[in-house]
This record gives sequence, structure tokens and C-alpha cells, in this order.
Amino acid sequence: MSEQSTHRKTAMITGANKGIGRAVAEELAALGMTVLIGARDPQRGREAAAAVRASGGDAYAVTIDVTEPTTIQAAAREIAERFGHLDVLINNAGITGSGPVSPEDAHDQIPSTVDLDMVRAVFETNVFGVIAVTNAMLPLLRMSLAPRIVNVSSAAASLTISSDPDGPLSGLPTSAAYCPSKTALNALTVQYANELRKDGVLVNAADPGYVNTEINNHSGYLAPAQGAAVVVRLATIDEDGPTGGFFGEGGPVPW
Repeated sequence: MSEQSTHRKTAMITGANKGIGRAVAEELAALGMTVLIGARDPQRGREAAAAVRASGGDAYAVTIDVTEPTTIQAAAREIAERFGHLDVLINNAGITGSGPVSPEDAHDQIPSTVDLDMVRAVFETNVFGVIAVTNAMLPLLRMSLAPRIVNVSSAAASLTISSDPDGPLSGLPTSAAYCPSKTALNALTVQYANELRKDGVLVNAADPGYVNTEINNHSGYLAPAQGAAVVVRLATIDEDGPTGGFFGEGGPVPW
């Protein structure tokens, strides 16, 4: 039996105790992976992991706050000691900066009047947190036979879509925090993909669509499992799959 066939894959998902992250964890567990439920709140993480196990999956809670370096390093050490490797990293944790509101209500992000502290907080989670977590987990990913990184982005990150006066986002308030943070995340995805391509690490950004979650006050029209589909697909692509791309369930999303 080959090393590849005996290697049980392990996936770490940040912000995985609810919403899209939780759905991704459930799907990857159903595919036979060991899933590590990253959560800021240890109790919520344990409850989510227990629910996945109750459904027949292999899941463990990992306490991690992507804005707190000590928790990130502790999570990396825990994964190294317990599993010795990581096959999939899904950077899912994110904030709007406006709290759980539907997009049409996010008027506090209008560029000319936005609070800079809010912008900094959003970038701290949605961009800097991704760098911190990715860099901490890279040594573990390098131990994998088929390492994959998926950054959960948004159609709102697309400059092509956002700049279209007749496009699907044209009727929404402008955003100086959330949307630019996801655009920066896409740019970061490309840079990691360029660096890690030679090492066989495939890095992509996913647009899950407008999913019914707490972050948009449950105004989304897609179920979390539907939003998770593209993330799961990118987490499980073959070695000849894409890297440095931005994809939704229907295919590539324009930059």
C-alpha cells in the first residue's frame, strides 16, 4: 500500500464553529478527513467538533484567534504534536467590521466617513490574520503529500464586479473596510500561490456566494452547505489543479 493511500488527511478550518466554516468541516469530515475546528471560543469549538463526531466524522477543536499570535502558535504546536502534519488549511475566519448586518445596511463603511479604527480591525482579521495563520501552518503543510490552502473571499472582492455601475453590487453602499480587505486577500492569495507553486502547495481563493449566515444577519439566499461546496472542491483538487485563482461554484470569478 502506498504512502499516499495510508496518509490520513487533516484539515484545519478557522472560524469553523458556525456558518460556512462549520459546513466545510462537516463536508471534509464526510470525505474521510480529520477536521480541526478552529474557534476563538473553546466551548463553541468543542461543541461543533462533538456534533461532527456525532455524525460519524473525525473532528477535534483547536482554540485559535487569528488576531492573537500566541493562540496561533499554540494551535500550530498542538497540531504538530497531535497529528504531525497538515494537508489542508482553510482561512475562513472573517469579519465585516459592521457586525452582523445585511449588505444594504452597512452605511458605516462609506469611504468618505469611515472610521479608520474599523478599517484597521477588519484588515487585522481578514488579511493580517491570514498571513499569521498561514505562515504558522506552513511547516506542517510542507509535511503533506498534497498541501492545499483555500482563502474564503467574496464576490465583493472583485474589482471588475464592484466597478461595474450596472453590475450586481451597484445598488449596495460603498465599502472602505470589508470589500477592500477581501480584495487584498485575493492579491495575497496570488502571491502565496506564486511563492509556493514550486513546492506543490496549491493556493486559491473561494467565493462561496451570498450565504445565509450570522455575518449578514441571515439575509443570504444560499445554505451554508451550498457555500461550502466550492471551498471543499478547492481543498481537494488534484495536483494538476489550479493555483492562484479565484473561483465560485460556477467557475472562475473575475478579479
